[in-house]
Amino acid sequence: MGRQERDNHQGGTPRLLRAINTRALLEALRRAGPSSRPQLARIAGLSKPTVSQALGDLESAGLVRLVGPASPSVGRTAMLYEVDPTAGYVVGIDVGRAWIRIAAADLSGEIVARRDERNRERSATALVRTVSAVAHDVVAAAGLTWGQVAHTVVGGPGVFDPDTDRLLHAPNLPGWSRPGLMSSLREALPPSVELDNDANLAAVGERSYGSGRDASTFVYVSVGTGIGMGIIIDGNLYRGAHGAAGEVGYLPLAGEGGDARADRDARLRGILEAATSADAVVRTAKRLGMAGASSAKRVFAAARAGDALARAAVESEGERLALVVGTIAAILDPEFVLLGGGVGSNIDLLRPPLERRLAELTPLAPRVAEGQLGQDAIVLGAVASALDTARDRVFEQRASGEAPATER
Repeated sequence: MGRQERDNHQGGTPRLLRAINTRALLEALRRAGPSSRPQLARIAGLSKPTVSQALGDLESAGLVRLVGPASPSVGRTAMLYEVDPTAGYVVGIDVGRAWIRIAAADLSGEIVARRDERNRERSATALVRTVSAVAHDVVAAAGLTWGQVAHTVVGGPGVFDPDTDRLLHAPNLPGWSRPGLMSSLREALPPSVELDNDANLAAVGERSYGSGRDASTFVYVSVGTGIGMGIIIDGNLYRGAHGAAGEVGYLPLAGEGGDARADRDARLRGILEAATSADAVVRTAKRLGMAGASSAKRVFAAARAGDALARAAVESEGERLALVVGTIAAILDPEFVLLGGGVGSNIDLLRPPLERRLAELTPLAPRVAEGQLGQDAIVLGAVASALDTARDRVFEQRASGEAPATER
């Protein structure tokens, strides 16, 4: 009798134990990759008869498949099995102010279709309609139906409040905070959908596919139209008691004294966000007298070209971000801080003033680096987040003999 079987022997019915062992074997196979029955028995701590029975159940349910023989060796050739990635699919969606990015992936996380679309909508109703249309196009381009999609995750600014069915703290995306948003998304994106914060998903993306793959505790700070943070602690996303962990825009810090407080929407957006977002970079450049400072992108381009006033504006932004990093370091002690977003991705210009000011403020100075995934962090994080739920749903459906959700 295997270790896990012994642990469970006194605690459940044979049917329950069989389901537990089958699920344990599936997860062991997912982690290990293509494996033989003897290898799985060692990895999962199950007896060889139990492994054979579980593999038979999983193969009949369409959850694993036979790969072929292992490398030739003396004696009987072992056959290799792997998790069948086509047993289900997920959709990840990033809804930003400028772009809508959508990807479909199989259960291994491999992207099977992808599309980026300009966001020209200025109402929640129109935005949901566009997201739905593009998502359906992506699913069709992958040769799938919605019945094969086990779960969809939509990333956007703000924190979802299930009591009011609306997003809180999302002033930068017009109409995105209206009541009933989640209900509209459920109707538009069958059969299973959830909404999550974009900075949270960017952190999950970096943890799963990018710079955080080998890290235990780190944070991802996105600076662009707004500012947000995703927190990974011991490999897991930390949300806080009300889902608002990482809403650093509301920190009561203003990098330039009265400038942020004078901003009429500072309280709505958050004092720190008003002081560090893309608009703040433009305001600083204009106050310094820079001509043509119509966007943060232009300011950073001018700074790279050697414009002294643009460089001064960028220096000021880096110093303001040092306040954010210093606060994070004192509270979370992360291994490193990743910067992303339209402003934060300019790490080559921001890091020198940020690190210089950080050294003046605190002895707690974590490494600051650019996120590896760039603009794809949120959509890939949505895919990674969707996979956790989808794998559970697909197993429960297939193992119980339940038919997948039908297409709507």
